[in-house]
Amino acid sequence: MENITTIPDSEAGNRLDKALTTLFPDYSRARLQQWLRNGSILINGLSGKPKDKVKGGETIAISVELDDAVTWQPQFLPLVILYEDEDLIVVNKPAGLVVHPGTGNQDNTLVNALLHHAPELAQLPRAGIIHRIDKETSGVLVIARSLTAHSALVKQLQQHEFAREYQAITTGTLIAGSTIDAPIGRHPKHRTRMAVVENGKSAITHYRIIQRYRAHTHIRVQLETGRTHQIRVHMAYKRYPLVGDPVYGGRLKIPPNSSESFKNCLRKFPRQALHANRLGLQHPKTEEWMEWTAALPNDMQELLAALEEDKQANA
Repeated sequence: MENITTIPDSEAGNRLDKALTTLFPDYSRARLQQWLRNGSILINGLSGKPKDKVKGGETIAISVELDDAVTWQPQFLPLVILYEDEDLIVVNKPAGLVVHPGTGNQDNTLVNALLHHAPELAQLPRAGIIHRIDKETSGVLVIARSLTAHSALVKQLQQHEFAREYQAITTGTLIAGSTIDAPIGRHPKHRTRMAVVENGKSAITHYRIIQRYRAHTHIRVQLETGRTHQIRVHMAYKRYPLVGDPVYGGRLKIPPNSSESFKNCLRKFPRQALHANRLGLQHPKTEEWMEWTAALPNDMQELLAALEEDKQANA
């Protein structure tokens, strides 16, 4: 792998190895430290030490021989491609599709499908995946198709320059839109879950109301940061968890005088009601600002129709 990039000013004062993990999040700090020590990474043309402090603006040149970036197998799986060129691919991921192979999901993932569609992705870190959305969250996702594009898009993501908009349906009737600024980290007791914790990483979520119902709210959400399960954790923290969320949703709440069909609709909704409906970014080569949208999937449209019907029936 050969790549040249610049340390952003936001990393000023940090250790060199920590800054490198921001620039190259697909590699462990230990691996980056090893490359520093053997001269595979140069800072302004010179070798450096992991503990060196950075000022921001330094030129980083990385030149290493990698084993195959991935050993995952290509599989023919349907892909909804919103856009593609020689630098990137933008897809609309359906709910239920895992992004990366992992324990319990070695195949039938988005990565397997992408490797079949674009075999050159096998040479990129994480097969070009820049950011993830949860298995049961649907919506827009961008994939880098070259190392240059990968570096440029990771830099944009780290500097919070992506425009990411979601739609969600919460339990509870929100009064007004707001901003949630609360750090997120691993739950201190349940390590497979995330939580708002004092020593967590900065997490900022903006939300606005689209429509209120009797006991639920349809909201538009914009992410300023991108922590694991951020929207799900933040809304649960504010006691407005997402409908259908199996981890953070809490007890099912059904408003009084609900019809049996409406009760069944709420009980049987199969996932967290969350959809990544818009993604905007600067094209890594042309520097043109580009945006893509994906309409709400059928299950969320049907849920919203049921909520509206219930609202009218109890007006």
